[in-house]
Amino acid sequence: MHTVAAAPSVLKGGEWIIRESRPEDIFVPEDFNEEQKMIMDMCTSFVASEVLPVIERIDELEPGLMPSLLDKAGEQGLLGTSIPEEYGGLGKDFVTSTLVNEGLGGGFSFSVAISAHTGIGTLPILYFGTPEQKNKYIPRLATGEWKGSYGLTEPNSGSDALSAKTTAKLSSDGKHYLLNGQKCWITNGGFADVYTVFAKIEGDNLPDGQGGFTAFIVERNTEGFTQGPEEHKMGIKGSSTVQLYFQDAKVPVENVLGEIGKGHVIAFNILNIGRLKLCAAALGGAKGAATTAIQYANTREQFKQPIAGFGAIKHKIAEMAIRIWVAESALYRTAKWIDDKEQELIREGKSFNEALLAGAEEYAIECAMLKVFGSEVLDYVVDEGVQIHGGNGFSAEYIISRAYRDSRINRIFEGTNEINRLLTVDMVLKRAMKGRLDLMGPATAVQKELMSIPDFGGGDDGAFAKELKLIAEMKKAILMVAGAAVQKLMMKIESEQEILMHIADMAINVFHAESALLRAIKMANQQGEQAAALYLDVVRTYLYDTADRVNKSGRDAINAFASGDEQRMMLLGIKRFTKAEPFNGKDARRRIADKLISDNRYSL
Repeated sequence: MHTVAAAPSVLKGGEWIIRESRPEDIFVPEDFNEEQKMIMDMCTSFVASEVLPVIERIDELEPGLMPSLLDKAGEQGLLGTSIPEEYGGLGKDFVTSTLVNEGLGGGFSFSVAISAHTGIGTLPILYFGTPEQKNKYIPRLATGEWKGSYGLTEPNSGSDALSAKTTAKLSSDGKHYLLNGQKCWITNGGFADVYTVFAKIEGDNLPDGQGGFTAFIVERNTEGFTQGPEEHKMGIKGSSTVQLYFQDAKVPVENVLGEIGKGHVIAFNILNIGRLKLCAAALGGAKGAATTAIQYANTREQFKQPIAGFGAIKHKIAEMAIRIWVAESALYRTAKWIDDKEQELIREGKSFNEALLAGAEEYAIECAMLKVFGSEVLDYVVDEGVQIHGGNGFSAEYIISRAYRDSRINRIFEGTNEINRLLTVDMVLKRAMKGRLDLMGPATAVQKELMSIPDFGGGDDGAFAKELKLIAEMKKAILMVAGAAVQKLMMKIESEQEILMHIADMAINVFHAESALLRAIKMANQQGEQAAALYLDVVRTYLYDTADRVNKSGRDAINAFASGDEQRMMLLGIKRFTKAEPFNGKDARRRIADKLISDNRYSL
């Protein structure tokens, strides 16, 4: 039987597929230090005291209100968490900045505005700006004196961002680039002071072998630059969303951001970080929506008792909590990996900018998976929250209806979930082909194992042995399906998006299941199994369901490309690799729900 080698303390991106992790090697929310807990409390208190009381006014786009809230956040240091102290920030680590995104994630449209400002509005200049650009802009962005925005999307270029039509041409005196074109769906666009805008440079002045896709820093008062009216949107109504227009907009040559022709490097690297941070914000929103649903279930009476007492409602509440807890486990596991990689590179002599960008790039696979999972957890929670509210959930008077509307954009933001699923598999395969990730050996071993006598025994000694074995087996399922698909389809696999998305779903489910299991084991090792019993309920319920999901995705993929003996052998393999022990999920969910109902909030 093929065994997976033990892992070093920090895995490379994607390496979790072929290596085991130890519970003591992963970072979990229970590891937050006192300062991080205080920062989280400050963020949730800010949302409760400053944002939610004026949420209706925010949604009505009251002039000046959103910028004033960003000013208040800046006064508390919430805009500069990850900005170095030399530029007026707090200089905190990546885990802490992730935690801030989660803590502010329950603020509806405000969460979108502050995430855009601190992320895509600030980070391109922080990571790619010249010393002069950083000194000019970053201190003002860190305090909120200036608000940031980002212009990449165009009416005819969404997922295909590099097909943008906005152009930039060097002026005759060589002092400005003249931008012409249009950008759409620009968050904070109506009030921002500084924008990172992407355009294709025209002319003969490009370096050899380079296209012209380039980033520019554009200030609000730039001649020839205007903003359109606010969009009327289905959700996040209080978020400023406008189109940007450029008609010979005169941008000084010193405002070119990064290298000419290398705008894609900025766009893609910022997206890596943005995807993880979106998961964090979605997590904060999900916890808030779950609390809203629990509190309603405790107060709404039907048949002479609170509906929280009914099994069907308990199932919904427990499932919300399970998915939230699992998402949280994977989020902070990955955030710490990025943080550790950043610190390692700094010790090797890399600059702050180079180190963090390289850390995020190393775990780009995991960031894509987090974005998909986190946004879909939030969608699940708000949908079931509306259901728990019944007809009242459809009324604008209840905040759960706002949560439902506002959630929907997250599956489109930062690359659609379809794009991120495809990227997940694409990045793994490309790293394997480049030798950056050794998949061939493990995949070949799995194929050989399929030809041997099935081994359903062994490996069941010790605490959590069955759960750990199931994770290891499901990883084999991923390797089996992905390896066979690549061998069968070769270069054609890029056009088989349905198969790629099935494989991505297998990977997303297993990564999150493993993260949750390792967290629960770590808690049990530290606190004792009895103290961690509820979290073990969470993990065992999720594992049991994950085995079915991986089985279904694997079968769908196999049936799409295999036939005959190969198909029969692989279907038997999927059945074997996803064989879960019988488990009473009903009782486990009731125990989880009873805890939350008693606490009257999400409290895991």
